[in-house]
Amino acid sequence: MTSRVEISHDRSKTGSDFLQLTLGDAPPGGLSDWLAEQLRHAISDGRIPVGGRLPATRVLAAELSVSRGVVTEAYQRLTEDGHIAGRGRAGTVVVAAPIATEISQPAPKTGQTTLFDGHPRNDVWDVVRAAPAAIDLLPGRPDLAAFPRAAWLRAERAVLDGLSAADLGYGDPRGTPALRTEVTHWLARTRGIRTDPDEVIVVAGVAQSLSLLGQVLGRHGISAVAMEDPGSLGTRQHLRYAGLATPPVRVDAGGLRVDDLRANGAQVVLVTPAHQFPAGVVLDGQRRRELMGWASDGGMIIEDDYDAEHRYDRPPVPALRSMLAEQVCYTASVSKLLAPALRMGWLLVPSRYQDEFVEAKRCADLGNPVLSQLVLAQLMKSGEVERQLRFLRKRHRRRRDAMMDAIRTHLPTAVVHGAAAGLHLMITFEHDLPDDALAAATLAKGVKVQPLCWHRQLPGPPGLVLGYAANAPSVIAQGIAILGRALNDLA
Repeated sequence: MTSRVEISHDRSKTGSDFLQLTLGDAPPGGLSDWLAEQLRHAISDGRIPVGGRLPATRVLAAELSVSRGVVTEAYQRLTEDGHIAGRGRAGTVVVAAPIATEISQPAPKTGQTTLFDGHPRNDVWDVVRAAPAAIDLLPGRPDLAAFPRAAWLRAERAVLDGLSAADLGYGDPRGTPALRTEVTHWLARTRGIRTDPDEVIVVAGVAQSLSLLGQVLGRHGISAVAMEDPGSLGTRQHLRYAGLATPPVRVDAGGLRVDDLRANGAQVVLVTPAHQFPAGVVLDGQRRRELMGWASDGGMIIEDDYDAEHRYDRPPVPALRSMLAEQVCYTASVSKLLAPALRMGWLLVPSRYQDEFVEAKRCADLGNPVLSQLVLAQLMKSGEVERQLRFLRKRHRRRRDAMMDAIRTHLPTAVVHGAAAGLHLMITFEHDLPDDALAAATLAKGVKVQPLCWHRQLPGPPGLVLGYAANAPSVIAQGIAILGRALNDLA
């Protein structure tokens, strides 16, 4: 009589009807890795659709004649990647599909010009988002699969249950008192900023803050806002659309070169001091003191605090607004914390400009939608936003580490910048290969990356800006491997 132990070791006879999984196909050791990969492929190619349910861990373990821990670990990896989620009595459900394998395609067109030819137009972000690709490593994309849908629904129900008829009318253009109050608490806890709810203006993201700043500063005779270089192309486009010039000021390992700013002659400067975009450096103590001195002499600072909450290997740094409120316009949003689709952020301005900014907001749109403001206020008050941040930090750290490992393997000559925080890495190369050509070649292989030249006004080494927050570690590794092949083809 054959023993059970002998059967469990005969892998060719062990399998499951689910996906026709056969343990004989698994490599020696690493059963959880093998099972997780089989499930990823099945979700990616549609054999298990989004909304489909996986077998219970004990059922699949019994069919495969493995320990339940093997299946539990495989499920846990897909949960961490954002592909599946536990739904209580409904079981384990697929919530997002992994990216498919590498594809080959021509670069998309912008009119008669390819996406990476010439200076990017204002519609470049729409075009690059619409470009088909197997893997998207563009920066600025949070993990949208991690959006707290259940918590949002609970908060929405709570808000609707307590809503009066009058609350459905036109509101204060500054935003609802409930959200402005919660924002002041959030800023005090996380950014060291003490402010009053009356000083907060709720805006439709940082983009609207820049638009309002352009209007109000223009009326005060300001014609230019100095910008870090490299610095965000999108920010530069918004400021220029508002009629403002954007003279560049170099960034080095300590952050903005304040001596260059003084020589520049600009009255206003926009900075990302907590995590400079795209280089990822923190404005160091000496530069902060120099910048505060420049502002005290009559300059104005626009502080874009776009992803300060996302830090992993360094202590927090206070916002500039916390040190010199009357010379700093501060803006931030929930786009990198929850989702860009919410179009929700806040703006703090020096008291002498408060009335003008409120008037500009009133004339722009009469204020943000009230219901979503109240839901966000409920999430902030309940602590759900902070729980979401703690969850994301753990997930993003793993994905950051996966990208770093893949870069060491496939791009050994690249220099990595800004790894201690944020949702992206900047890499630079010593060779003289045009980074827009590398981005185009990589897209032709099915992977989106962003050339560093888009964010430069001054000459500098070639490089790329790579986002890691929105992809599972296995997808990140695959994307970087493809990028490495594209680099080798062009070298």
